[in-house]
Amino acid sequence: MEFDDYQKRAAKYDLFEVVSDCREVGFIEKVLGLTGEAGETADKIKKVLRDKDGVISDEDRESIAKELGDVLWYIAAIARYLGVELSEVAKGNIDKLESRYQRDKLHGAGDER
Repeated sequence: MEFDDYQKRAAKYDLFEVVSDCREVGFIEKVLGLTGEAGETADKIKKVLRDKDGVISDEDRESIAKELGDVLWYIAAIARYLGVELSEVAKGNIDKLESRYQRDKLHGAGDER
């Protein structure tokens, strides 16, 4: 599935009207949802480390993948609220990473390294 197709199809499940104002409830709900789902993803991985000595079972992999799907939904929704296509977000990220790679700047801190 293509990113933009996913973003369009995922919009069906948004209960709020898209308003490009970060003070609107729908936008805030998406940002909070993203942090919640990212936390749930991290928590599942933490439990694998703590309880299973870091060995990921097929069941763990499936469960974590579902959480990642929820993270993706919120990212797609936030991008839509901002009027940005998900493919644009993905391409911009790869371009940034490639630039850092070419300049040997993958390590370090700061957005503009």
